[in-house]
Amino acid sequence: MNSNVSLSRLQMFYGALDALPLLRIIINEEFKEKIALISSFGADAAVMLALVAEVNPATPILFLETQKHFSETLEYARTLTEKLGLTQVHWLTPDPQLVLNSDAKGDLWDIQPNRCCWLRKVEPLDRAVKELGIAALITGRKRYQTPERAEMATIELDDKGIFRINPLALWDKVRQKEETAKRNLPEHPLVAKGYLSIGCAPCTQPVKEGQDERAGRWAHTIGIEDEQKTECGIHLPADEVTSWSV
Repeated sequence: MNSNVSLSRLQMFYGALDALPLLRIIINEEFKEKIALISSFGADAAVMLALVAEVNPATPILFLETQKHFSETLEYARTLTEKLGLTQVHWLTPDPQLVLNSDAKGDLWDIQPNRCCWLRKVEPLDRAVKELGIAALITGRKRYQTPERAEMATIELDDKGIFRINPLALWDKVRQKEETAKRNLPEHPLVAKGYLSIGCAPCTQPVKEGQDERAGRWAHTIGIEDEQKTECGIHLPADEVTSWSV
């Protein structure tokens, strides 16, 4: 990793780059052997995975295998891994003892959805980042997805000191579909059934025509909290998820 890495310098030199040139410099130079991609292997995951594979197929891919995924997602992950020649896909699973202590019945998603997300996503990711010595994480987030992401920069620094690289931040849905078709990438099998944003099976529903593509995520939380949950926590500031772990 470049010893002179700073957010202001990265944004100044690379903040306006399109996805592929940004990934080339970030993966091969600025954060060489210290960077990973977080991938959900969900509805829009294929393009980001393909771009990273084009730059360096040995880049670590962190897949949060929550043990609550659709079987179709697990098979899709295997399909894309083989098709793209990815050689470092890490299936991150929850700590067994924490699961036993907090979710022995497997229904935490329905009772305390935030705590379930911390248990099955936030904690495993934080653990992997430390164990692998990761200094930067690539995400597939895009501005158009949610109001919270509307001003997102392509290069950020989170409150844990980890750089967040968002190469697709400025892409729209049309660009996403064009790049997917150009690369002949397979579609997640649940997309054809109306699942336009795909997370854990108990917390994901098909989206109705005209709805936001993430409207089917955590729809059940409307009856638990004052408003529908929109983030799992891995992209939120640490102080916002601290209470989720207790």
